[in-house]
Amino acid sequence: MIPFVREFDFAWGRRDPVSPLIQRVICENPGPFTFTGTGTYIVGRPDPGAEVAVIDPGPLDEAHLKALLAAVEGRRVSHVLVTHTHRDHAPLARPFAAAVGNPPILAMRPPAHETHASGRLDEDEAEAFAPDLILSGGERIAGDGWTLTAMATPGHASNHMSFALAEENALFSGDHVMGWATSVVAPPDGDMADYMRSLDAVIAGGFATLWPTHGAPVTEPEPFLRALHAHRLEREAQVLARVVTGERTIGSMVPELYAAVDPGLWPAASLSVLAHLIKLVNEGRVAVEGGGPAAMDSLYGAG
Repeated sequence: MIPFVREFDFAWGRRDPVSPLIQRVICENPGPFTFTGTGTYIVGRPDPGAEVAVIDPGPLDEAHLKALLAAVEGRRVSHVLVTHTHRDHAPLARPFAAAVGNPPILAMRPPAHETHASGRLDEDEAEAFAPDLILSGGERIAGDGWTLTAMATPGHASNHMSFALAEENALFSGDHVMGWATSVVAPPDGDMADYMRSLDAVIAGGFATLWPTHGAPVTEPEPFLRALHAHRLEREAQVLARVVTGERTIGSMVPELYAAVDPGLWPAASLSVLAHLIKLVNEGRVAVEGGGPAAMDSLYGAG
C-alpha cells in the first residue's frame, strides 16, 4: 500500500514558507489530475533583496500570476524553471518572466509529438511553450544561498526534469513522484520503461524530502518510493496476467483492473495500461496480433 497523503494545509494564492529556502503558492486549478492545483515553488531566502528561482509557474491564470508577483515582490528572480511542458505547469512561465525582468526560462526541449493519445486529458501539452535555455540533465543552477541541479526524470513526459536542492537534500519532483496519487504515464510521450528507470534514479538519490508540483511533500521518500516501485511492478504483473488468461483488449482490462477508480479516470487508466503493454511488448513478454507496435486498439496475446 502506497502511503498517500491527501490532506495538507493550503490556501489558493497564499505564499506559504514550507522550509528555510522554499515558499509555495498554489494556483486555483484543482482537478482529477492537478489535485488541489499547481504548486509553484520559490527557491531562496525570503529576505528583501534576495535572489530566487521560481519552479513551475503554472497555467495561464491571472489570479495566480498576481499571487506569484506578490510573493516575490522585493526579491530578484534570477531563473524560471519548468519541470515539463504540460499546460498546468508551463504556460505562465513567459508572462511571469516578462513581469519580473525577463530572467531566463530553463526546461528540457518540448516533445516533437503530441503528449497524449487523448487531448481530453487535463495534462495535454502547452504547445506554444519554448524555453530560453535547453536542459538535458546535470546542469547546475546557483543563486543567493541555493544550488539546484537538473535531474532528467523522463517517464510521465519525455521532457520531464526534476531539480535537486543541495542545501536541503530535497528534490522538486514535478509530476514524476507525487504524494497524493500515482503519476499518469500516457503514450505516446509517456513511457513506462523510462518511468521505472527514472524512479530507480530518484531512489538512488537518497533525498530527504520530495516536493511535487501537486499536493503535499513526501517527507519519508525511501519507503514511499519503494512502495510506488512495487505498485508499478504489481500493475505490470496484473496486465500480463490478463493477457495470459485470454483478455485481448485494453477496453476489457480497464474495468477490472481499475474497478475501485472513478470511471471518469478510466481514459487515463487506459493510457497507463497501454504504457505497460508497450513495455511488455518491447520485452517480448506480450505480442501484438499481426505484429506492429502496441496501440490502444491492438489485440494482444502472450509473447
